[in-house]
Amino acid sequence: MLELIIKRIENQRQIVLVENGKIVEYYEEGEEDDKNEGNIYIGVVKDIVKGMQAAFVDIGINKNSLIHLKDILEKKDEKKQKIDLNQEIETLIQPNERLLVQIKKDSNEKKGARISTHINLPGKYIVLMPNTDIITVSQKIEDKKEQARLIQLVSENISSGNGAVIRTSAEGKKEEIIEDIKRMEQKWKHILEDSKNLNKETPRCLYKSEDIVGKMLIDLADKGIDKVFVNDSVDYNEISKMKNENKEYKNLQISVKTEESIFDIYDLEQQIHKISNRKIWLKCGGFITIDKTEALTAIDVNTGKYTGNKTMEDTVFKVNKEATIEIAKQLRLRDIGGIIIIDYIDMQKEEDKKEIEELLREELKKDRSKTQIEGFTKLDLMEMTRKHICSHKN
Repeated sequence: MLELIIKRIENQRQIVLVENGKIVEYYEEGEEDDKNEGNIYIGVVKDIVKGMQAAFVDIGINKNSLIHLKDILEKKDEKKQKIDLNQEIETLIQPNERLLVQIKKDSNEKKGARISTHINLPGKYIVLMPNTDIITVSQKIEDKKEQARLIQLVSENISSGNGAVIRTSAEGKKEEIIEDIKRMEQKWKHILEDSKNLNKETPRCLYKSEDIVGKMLIDLADKGIDKVFVNDSVDYNEISKMKNENKEYKNLQISVKTEESIFDIYDLEQQIHKISNRKIWLKCGGFITIDKTEALTAIDVNTGKYTGNKTMEDTVFKVNKEATIEIAKQLRLRDIGGIIIIDYIDMQKEEDKKEIEELLREELKKDRSKTQIEGFTKLDLMEMTRKHICSHKN
């Protein structure tokens, strides 16, 4: 059973997704947080940086944003076509030129936002990609026949010049996908119309992406979310409006609890307190440690108190197996993004390494975020990446 619990105190919100009484996702946000990832703007090119093959663009926020050559060139399927990065950026854009862009990564204290002309508009069943003919399917849909059916369905119903990523929630759907395509294309049409009616010299936001609660409700519509608990009338009214506008939520229960008691459900305060712990103990007696740096997140696996009853190989494999399940859980729970390096206890058998890698892939299917496993390196380190669900300031 999935339940969403939202606790608001003044301008701060704690957002908790609970499955069978256990927290599986946790986020904090405040009104002062500068979260613009996914927003679409009309920007004005300010400076060309030839040495970086990039440009600074004013989109109307506190810092000029950065766009690279690759994010200006026509979007292509890199598995099928090679992108020519030898072009000079000044042949494509000039200072004072207007650009329709989307924020791909929020700004922080050191850097401005990273932007792209490659627009993604997420719907319930597809992510619309205007100005490209690429149609792909979520890797979490593994059935080849279903992949082919979905690609054919979207290809037959999407307008020429638009592409799409077919989301996991589309599996087994038909009419709902067609409706979603129409809805997202209409949204894109309005954005284009607005962009043409603006003052040429004034940057402006044309589209604001859903906040974290809105994104969660969209993503979880097909997962059978049962209840939402809130302690504030603003959140109650927003979620009620979303429920009334979407037939997927017709059975969703929305309850209001007092500020003091809302986190008493499932003793959430104690669970939240443990989320920031560096060391996480495993049931077998081993443990993992999680250390974040600016460049990556390093996760180390240790045998700890566990000595096992059989061979050393069996002991190591058992700890690594339990650690894998816990690592996938912690990545989702802490919303860890970027490059992730896992230092497993050394395994001698190649079949053990393959089994651990497959287990990690299987456990990560529970994660709403996009993940990519690169496998074990020559140094026997597991490399992977994960995209943040909610943008963070570093």
